[in-house]
Amino acid sequence: MRKKNVSSLKSGRRRPAVSAALLVLGLLVTGGAYAAFSASTASAEVDLQSQQVITEGQKLFAANCATCHGQQAQGTEAGPSLIGVGSAAVDFQVGTGRMPMQAQGPQAPEKPVQFTDEQVKALAAYVASLAPGPSIPTADQLVNGNVANGGELFRINCAMCHNVAGAGGALTEGKYAPELKSVEAVHVYEAMLTGPQNMPVFNDLNLTPEDKKDIIAYLEYNKNHPSVGGLELSSLGPVSEGLFIWIFGIGAIVGLTIWITAKSN
Repeated sequence: MRKKNVSSLKSGRRRPAVSAALLVLGLLVTGGAYAAFSASTASAEVDLQSQQVITEGQKLFAANCATCHGQQAQGTEAGPSLIGVGSAAVDFQVGTGRMPMQAQGPQAPEKPVQFTDEQVKALAAYVASLAPGPSIPTADQLVNGNVANGGELFRINCAMCHNVAGAGGALTEGKYAPELKSVEAVHVYEAMLTGPQNMPVFNDLNLTPEDKKDIIAYLEYNKNHPSVGGLELSSLGPVSEGLFIWIFGIGAIVGLTIWITAKSN
C-alpha cells in the first residue's frame, strides 16, 4: 500500500515538469513558425509597377519624406529633388537606414532601418513612377562574378576611399567612406549605380553590369575568407600597423633596454 502511494506521489511530481516541458516546446514551435512566416513575408517579391504599391509609397512619402524633398519630390532647401533618381537610390538610402536623416550633417550615417522591406519597396516604386532612373538590381546581377577581375577593378576604382580590403576610410570635412564588410550585395550594386554621398556614379559606361558583379564577388570573397597573414588589425592598413608597432614594438624595445640597464647596474 505504501509503495503504491509513493509511486503515485512520484508520478504526481513529474506531471508539472512534463507540463512545463510541453509548454516550452509549444512556445518554441510557435515562435519558429512565426519567424519562418515573417522571413518569408519579408523576402516576398514586391511588384514595383503595381498601382496599389505606388499609392502606398506615395502615402509613406508624404508622411516621412515630403518635409525635406517636397510634396512632389521636387526638392527643397533641406533636401534634393528625387525626380529621376530611380528605385535603386531609394532602396539604398532607405534600405540602409540613411534616410530619413535624424539631423543635418556632413553625410547621412547608416543606422537601423525605419521601415519594413515592403514599405521600402513601396517608397522606391513611388519615386520610380515619377521619372525613369536606375532600378533595383535583380538577383542574377549579384552572383557568379569573377573574383580576380573584381579585385583588380576594386583596387583601381574603389580602394583609394574604401581601403583595399573594404574596411573604409576617412575623407575631408568630416566625411568618410563606409566599410563594406557588412553591406549587402544589392546595396553595393545600388551604390555603384547611384553614387550616394561623396561616391561617384559608376554607370554602365564606367563599369559594365559584369564589372559590378565581379566587384561584388570580390567583396563577398573577402567577407567569407579571413586574412591568411594572421592578425589583420581591422584591415586599416599602414595606420593601424604603424600604431601597433609604435605602441607594442617600440614599447617592448624600450622596456627591454630598461631591463638590461637595470640588470647591469
